[in-house]
Amino acid sequence: MDLMDKLTILADGAKYDAACTSSGADRPGGGGLGSTIAAGCCHSFSADGRCVSLLKVLMSNNCIYDCKYCVNRSSNDIARTSFTPEELAELTIEFYRRNYIEGLFLSSGVLRNPDYTMEQMIRALEIIRYKYDFWGYIHAKTIPGASPDLIWRLGLVADRLSVNIELPSEDSLSRLAPAKTRKAILRPMAQIAAGRQQNTRELAHYKHAPTFAGAGQATQMIIGASPESDYSILRLAEGLYGRYELKRVFYSAYIPVVEDSLLPSVETKPPLLREHRLYQADFLLRQYRFVADEILSEEAPNFNPYLDPKCNWAIHNMHLFPVDVNTASQATLLRVPGIGPLSAKRIVAARKTGRLGMPELKKIGVVLKRAQYFITTADNPTGLHTGREATVRALIDPGVYSAGMEQLSLFGPPGMGLPALPGPGDVATVAQAAEEVVACLAKAM
Repeated sequence: MDLMDKLTILADGAKYDAACTSSGADRPGGGGLGSTIAAGCCHSFSADGRCVSLLKVLMSNNCIYDCKYCVNRSSNDIARTSFTPEELAELTIEFYRRNYIEGLFLSSGVLRNPDYTMEQMIRALEIIRYKYDFWGYIHAKTIPGASPDLIWRLGLVADRLSVNIELPSEDSLSRLAPAKTRKAILRPMAQIAAGRQQNTRELAHYKHAPTFAGAGQATQMIIGASPESDYSILRLAEGLYGRYELKRVFYSAYIPVVEDSLLPSVETKPPLLREHRLYQADFLLRQYRFVADEILSEEAPNFNPYLDPKCNWAIHNMHLFPVDVNTASQATLLRVPGIGPLSAKRIVAARKTGRLGMPELKKIGVVLKRAQYFITTADNPTGLHTGREATVRALIDPGVYSAGMEQLSLFGPPGMGLPALPGPGDVATVAQAAEEVVACLAKAM
């Protein structure tokens, strides 16, 4: 098969894996080809402010597993092919020389067995690193079930490793991916976390020690293929961050690509709004010092589609507001809608030289459209007294009304539904829908 035909098939097979962004890696490589300082990955901004791209591809789409949700599953009738390590290495370098890419994201179906697949991936990356002297960013996906020695070798040639947990519960994994087990997925996660800790200690004593997965590890969960609630997914993500020191948990809205009685219909729309809310809540966990039980609960296990998670939390905790931006701690400021980590730091620094009012907050970067309902300032010492209903109305997320973003909500008590979102052909306007939403929210409060 022609090399470009292989690329077309294997690049298309990799597009459903979301775990391919990087917060940046600083991999020493001298003046070698592709050397970067804190450079990142596809559709991500590196530490020096550049947006960089990568070749995202499979080593092979041949797979011995028959995961129900996967387009590359063994029972699916698709064109099959594989790269040799030499082909993949040459292709990557040629793409780099043409300035198409700045790095590589490599995954694979399971050829023969996990160890054989990992050996092929490692061989390709070793050629890229040591034959072509390429020291750009590489993200490699670990194959669950592979031997610890191979995982260690992979971490020495890749900047970031990922082990996809795939589905949020062991029950769903046994139904939809019976060849995979939770233990086989979590074991390499634990090894990577321990390996990075050991490597940190080694580098502290010997700066020329080889770096193991310097940009950390990540994982991906498929959302919507199984019945778990948003709360259970968020609790799982929180546990993964704490136990395995993950850099990112990626959430991928399930796209129906194959027919199976255990899966949603192929006509079902991907739960894009749910994916979006999970990313927002995930950011609250990582950057805003929230815990999962503050964002959702067993009584309200799913996200409110009309309010982002931070605004939803604030509306349900109005007794904590308003807060005085001139005296509140940085942790308290992070709880205010419209104030992010950077603007909270700027507020704490700026108020040392004088009391802050609305104009100063605007210059700092605070989103006053949201924050004004939850703060007091030097020029507004009592805050806005608009009432909860008016505040909810002002905070409704306008992006919810995009086509294809509908999701059921359990914001209120069981049995209390919110009105359907207007579709592209509906007569109802966003303003009319907002009126109905406010009415429903008012009853739930």
